Formats: sequence, structure tokens, C-alpha cells
Amino acid sequence: MRLFYALLLTLVAALPARADVDIQSVTSPGGLTAWLVEEPSIPFVALEIRFRGGASLDDPDKRGAVNLMTGLLEEGAGDMDARAFIRAQEKLASTLSFGASRDEVSVSARFLTENRDATIALLRSALQEPLFEQSAIDRVRGQILSGIQSDLKDPGDIASRTFNELAFGDHPYGFTTNGTIESVTALTRDDIVAAHRAVLARDRIYIGAVGDITPDELGTLVDGLLGGLPETGAPMPPKADVTIPPGVTVVDFPTPQSVALFGQKGIAQDDPDFFSALVLNQILGGGSFESRLMNEVREKRGLTYGVYSYLASRDLANVYMGSVSSSNDRIAEAIEVIRDEWTKAAENGVTQQELQDAKTYITGSYPLRFDGNGPIASILVGMQMLGLPIDYIPTRNDKVEAVTLEDVKRVAAELLEPENLHFVVVGQPEGLETTAGN
Repeated sequence: MRLFYALLLTLVAALPARADVDIQSVTSPGGLTAWLVEEPSIPFVALEIRFRGGASLDDPDKRGAVNLMTGLLEEGAGDMDARAFIRAQEKLASTLSFGASRDEVSVSARFLTENRDATIALLRSALQEPLFEQSAIDRVRGQILSGIQSDLKDPGDIASRTFNELAFGDHPYGFTTNGTIESVTALTRDDIVAAHRAVLARDRIYIGAVGDITPDELGTLVDGLLGGLPETGAPMPPKADVTIPPGVTVVDFPTPQSVALFGQKGIAQDDPDFFSALVLNQILGGGSFESRLMNEVREKRGLTYGVYSYLASRDLANVYMGSVSSSNDRIAEAIEVIRDEWTKAAENGVTQQELQDAKTYITGSYPLRFDGNGPIASILVGMQMLGLPIDYIPTRNDKVEAVTLEDVKRVAAELLEPENLHFVVVGQPEGLETTAGN
């Protein structure tokens, strides 16, 4: 069975990348909605489930509870302890995984058609009948605390925490998903049960499935899997008031290389100008070696091995972010170059050649995301959470191609705020200090 499963995964991974997926909207008898791509040629199914809210639903005094709860979902359920639960997965040659982020709790299942019912029964037990045994709580808590201790010594994590605190203040986005050493240490089993009840509810479920399953079978499956969950969960937090001041924040840290995280207010994915902003970012700092930031900061001046920017469109806030690392004696120059490129793009826009190259890259790389049942199922769920139409995939590249030079120039002038760009620098940078605007 294990050999067959390994061969099956190889076959699935080898399927050609494609973006011509046929998505069906399925409504279960119990009223749950799922998006499905039928693929009966291989007896295998990928199932993705998301619960909106995630760690943002942590009680302010219980930071890290949702993350700890999620880590315990495969540590015993029903009449199985953690060891028995893992053995059951292995016997079925199925894969179940759980994760928590600021905006969601994610559930992933991969299973053979012949083991579908048994796998779903196992997953149902994990979601609806978790044991939350004290021994498992203590073990997983220890793993999380070890990770938090490690993060406290990582310049990138320090920069991220500092920036989030600066940008989001007391909003849930201003805190880490893992919580703090103090908050996680204080969590009780009752706190974990309360987090489970707050997040895993029917009013915030999004479902995507790809593989050897029919619409009727999927409808029955999701009702059996999720129908017993509470109807409603905890109220969603409000939108974040993004308050990023201009300037620089320096966090002293003994390292020969400084890490800088920079950002400003961003743009929502449902904004009519989002695709123009996407093209703009690809030109400015989208991560390819052709971007302006990579060319100016790395290629021309050798200030870094890599620099990039990205649009971080979240459920409750939108920011435009970037990152760069450089030696302590050169990070100030790297920051100056980034600000200059931000200003040039805001004032002058981009060239026709840059526009065409960016479109070619964005449209050409899109089909590569559809490289297996699992990634496609994940995309289906992400589309639903963003409120995208079911025909988004075949029309997405058309939206990119429709972006004009004038669109990008206008959006650059409106979106880019070089005077409000803030840099959090972790290290011992020469010639930089925290500014009064912080």
C-alpha cells in the first residue's frame, strides 16, 4: 500500500501544469458549499478546508491558543491517543495536516478513493472529538515554546514582530500567531477547548476538493465531516487601522548583517486597480532578477544577495511590504536606493518594455501553480475566501493583459508613498538610527 501511494503521488506530481480547470459549485444536503474539480483518472482525492478567523480570534489574554489547539488536532481523537491516531493514518496511507495563520485554520487531507470513508471518519474525529489530553498539551506546548525561543534570536522574526506591532498596534495582527512565552505557558485545557469552539464553526467554512469524487459524493462527505460542528463561532475582529509612520526603526542585534523589513499601506485584492498594482510590483520588486530593486540594489551596487517587495492583502488589512539584507556598513545605502526607486516609480511610472515583460512573467507563471490535485484544491479555497467568481481562473490572465501603461502610471502615483515608507532594521547598522517619526 505504501509503495502504491508513493507511486500515486509521483503520478499526480507529474501531471502537466494546467489552468483550464472545470470547477463545479456543490451544495451539500446540509447547506455547505464546496468547489470541486473532478479528476477520475487517478483514484486519489485532495481535500482542503479553511476556517476563517484563525489566530486573529485569540482572546487578548490567551495569545497562541488557536495555534496550540490546531497543533493538538492530530494528537489523539475519539478513542485513539496520539500514537493510535498516527498509526491509523499510516494504515490508510492517508495524509492529514492542520495549520493556523492569522486569518485561518487550514485542514488538508490526501487519500486514496478506496480509503475515503475511513480517512474522513478519522478526520471527523480529529475535528469534532479531539482529546486534548494534558500529556499531549504539555508536549506540543513545549515544541511551540522552543520555536518561540528560537524566533526571539532570529533577525527576520524580530523584524516581522516589530513591524507588525508598529503597523497594527493592539489589533490581533499586531501579535504573533504563536503567542508569547508567557501567554503560551499560561494556557489551560479550558482555553484550548474555548479556542476550538471559537474557530471550528460552520459559519466560516470554505471547502475545495480535487480528484476522484462526484458532486453527490462530495456533498455527503462534507455533511458527515463537518455537519456536527457548532453553527457559529466567535465574532470576527474589526478591520485593522494601518498606521505605519514614516522613518526608520533600528533594533540593536549583534550580527554582521542587518535585516530590513519595509512597508507602507497597501491595496485590497478586490480593488479595481489591484491588477495594475500587481504589474507595478512585479516591475518594482516582484522578486525576479529583472525587477528594478534587484537591478539597482544587487546587480549594480552589490549591496545584497536579494531584495523583493510584495502586496500583502489580508482579510483585515492591506500592506505593501518588502525585505532586504545587507552588511551593517552598507544597509543604509541599500535603504537609500530602495527609497529612490520607490520615488522614481511614483513620479515617472514605468516603461512600455517593463510593462510587457511583467505581463509576460505574470501570465506565464500562473499555470505553473496548478501542478497537482493538492495545489488546485488550495487555490479553490483561496478563491472562495477572496470572494472571486467561479470563472476567475480562465479570465485572470485577461485582466493582467488589460492593464495599460497609463493604468500603472496612475496607480504608481496613487499607491506608492516613498515619504511614508518605514524600515525596520535589525542589526547594528552604521549610519542609521531610529527616527523621531517612529
